[in-house]
Amino acid sequence: MDILTQTKTGFTSIIKSFFRKKRYRIGIYGPPNAGKTTLANRITLDWTGENIGAVSEIPHETRRAHRQSDICITDSRGHTVIIDIVDTPGVTTKIDYKEFLEYGITKDEAILRAREATEGVAEAMHWLREDIDGVIYMMDSTQDPFMQVNIMMIGIIESRKLPVVIVANKIDLPDAVPQRIRGAFPQHPVIPVSSIEGKNVEDLYDNMVRTFR
Repeated sequence: MDILTQTKTGFTSIIKSFFRKKRYRIGIYGPPNAGKTTLANRITLDWTGENIGAVSEIPHETRRAHRQSDICITDSRGHTVIIDIVDTPGVTTKIDYKEFLEYGITKDEAILRAREATEGVAEAMHWLREDIDGVIYMMDSTQDPFMQVNIMMIGIIESRKLPVVIVANKIDLPDAVPQRIRGAFPQHPVIPVSSIEGKNVEDLYDNMVRTFR
């Protein structure tokens, strides 16, 4: 290869690199049954037309992190951000196989699910410490935000200086009080939504673009 060809090739590579948009790996974290997979499905359906995972009332239905790449989100002003969504298992301080027995699952299956969920949480925490660029943290707005797991996770996210948007989910339910979550974590944006009905997701998208780009 002559010098002129090398120069052109190098220049082309620089131009491509300059115009290539950065992708951000965004993890959806939160306690079990906060609605993480429902939100992940809402985001991926809205912007790619695909689901990312199965939803169930059984806790820890998501027992391994699921990833959807190259999601281009546009806000109301036309600004965009390209993200990879990582839907993670519900984080909790303890997973007891007896939780699953209440849903008619056999003891052997419950023990297997508990083991897989424990491994999944460990994997999710590894991702948070090593491979995540930002966090959507899910909370159920019908529950007390001062749960031990919420305090612990927000502390870890802040210690890593990761950008975070807190989602106060399930505002479609009559006992939802998203204001409690705002009061508990005033240092971060808190967006009340109903993932299952799609209420207020446009506001969430605007905040995601503002926070993660």
